[in-house]
Amino acid sequence: MAVELSEGAIEALIKGNEVTNPVLQLINIRKLDSGNGPVRFRLMMSDGLHTMSSFMLATPLNSLAEQNLVAPNCVCLLKKSVTNVLKDGRTVVIILDLEVIKPADQMAGKIGDPTPYVEGQSKAPQSVPALPPAPSASSARPLQPKNGGGMNRGSSRDFGKKPLTAPSTPGGTSKVVPIASLNPYQSKWTIRARVTNKSSIRTWSNSRGDGKLFSMEIVDESGEIRVTGFNQEVDKFYSLIEQGKVYYISKGTLKIANKQFTSLKNDYEMTLNGDSSIIPCDDAHDVPMVQCDFVSIADLDARDKDAIVDVIGVCKSVEDVTRITTKNSREVSKRNIQLMDMSGKLIQVTMWGNEAETFDGTGQPILAIKGAKLSDFGGRSLSTLYSSTLMINPDIPEAYKLRGWYDKEGHALDGQSMTEMRGGGGGGPTNWKTLADVKNEHLGHGDKADYFTCIATIVYMRKENSLYQACPSKDCNKKVVDQQNGLYRCEKCDKEFPDFKYRLMLSANIADFADNQWVMCFQDSAEAILGQKSDYIGQLKDSNEAAFDEVFQHANFSTFVFRNRVKLETYNDESRIKVTVMEAKPVDHKEYSKRLIMNIRKHAAN
Repeated sequence: MAVELSEGAIEALIKGNEVTNPVLQLINIRKLDSGNGPVRFRLMMSDGLHTMSSFMLATPLNSLAEQNLVAPNCVCLLKKSVTNVLKDGRTVVIILDLEVIKPADQMAGKIGDPTPYVEGQSKAPQSVPALPPAPSASSARPLQPKNGGGMNRGSSRDFGKKPLTAPSTPGGTSKVVPIASLNPYQSKWTIRARVTNKSSIRTWSNSRGDGKLFSMEIVDESGEIRVTGFNQEVDKFYSLIEQGKVYYISKGTLKIANKQFTSLKNDYEMTLNGDSSIIPCDDAHDVPMVQCDFVSIADLDARDKDAIVDVIGVCKSVEDVTRITTKNSREVSKRNIQLMDMSGKLIQVTMWGNEAETFDGTGQPILAIKGAKLSDFGGRSLSTLYSSTLMINPDIPEAYKLRGWYDKEGHALDGQSMTEMRGGGGGGPTNWKTLADVKNEHLGHGDKADYFTCIATIVYMRKENSLYQACPSKDCNKKVVDQQNGLYRCEKCDKEFPDFKYRLMLSANIADFADNQWVMCFQDSAEAILGQKSDYIGQLKDSNEAAFDEVFQHANFSTFVFRNRVKLETYNDESRIKVTVMEAKPVDHKEYSKRLIMNIRKHAAN
């Protein structure tokens, strides 16, 4: 089936007139190497009358060229484009969205006899074979921008309508263009975008002087970009800008984005300067709230350490705020929460600063985080950053879908935690397993250790070698050597001490209804099991062996909730599973009963 081109469309596009869904043929495509910048593709297009080589693919569409989906002789439907005037006066048409309606291998060659377009000259339409019309915009499936993430809300601008024009500025009016079309080679442009994240003001001081800066992230229906203001621009714009509001922004400086400081999917970033203008926009209903590319919690295990990701989940539980002191002696607030999504996996997220202090997890809200940092600390965990955006119960389809799933069935799931839950607090999510599950599921055989929680009973403890004499220095638990002269030497600290401290290293066999397992319990977990401090147990061992034995006898056949780390280790060419108890605490029978009831209901529903 042949295709009819939109004759006269090239002249209209070059003049900046609005053309609805023109159908053009690609005559040639050339890859432009822009040094350290992103690769750009320049296209020569034909409308059957004229050819013009002033077309550029927006970088989010580069994959179409790289995969040869757009190739010479193919016919394209331009669904979205914008005409820009470069600093040297040349005109370029940036293609923001297109669909190939006739692949190159289905075309016999060039349609018609087009000639190069020269401004001021026109050419009468030549007869082109009468062919079926091109598909309409409503029937063509639009391409989704790579950085869309399914989060765009509100209708896209119809480029068949009158273009938006920014309000008057000192430099006059200019047509509103999409963020995706911005590049360092443009002269006049204005964007209309929503501020999705606004930082606090940061200051610095060095040999060259003092300074301050702030940054913000903005989004429109085509993409997103990071904007930074320094010194005078901080004074000029910071108090004007409100997170969530929409503004007309013009005359910023575009440069290659430093991916070390931003996770936004844009090859460029913007710096405000003395000529920049930011004007509030009242008509903002069609500007999206945010753009996210959500990653399932279950898929985080395959992502690299320190990756910046967007996640959304139900806030399953919340810990209290704590205060910690950083390496530079600054106090900061910290709060851990646990998120679960429809994969049934849980992950710990650490919030910092004001967000940690003000977060309210009442009612298990939906939390979306844009730009969280992935860590391998304790398995897998996430941490918010200075540039992260947090949204509680956001008005997006993903949040409604997640809420429906959780209220219907997700609330009955315990979830499998990807994070080792630290601390003695209750209420954190746990990866509940029986001891038989540990063996049947081959936990600990992967590259990383696995963590699980079980309820089990102590059936045997090796009291021999359960205590050792350790270095008395803080944070040093190295075994000391008795010098036989009243002094004890620590090889790690390279010092001698007149005393030592007792440390516990207890080997125990625990059992549940399904199986049994040897585990190793160090200081805190061993003290919890034995019900006595290590110093006191050491004194009994030295002075009252009967009382020492009684401590172990009393602890036998006691039942605890064990939180464990399991890993396959190799020693002397022999591999074996090593299970270390991270925490042992008494069974909360009320909570345990609730969990059993939920499991019964879950199995009954299945």
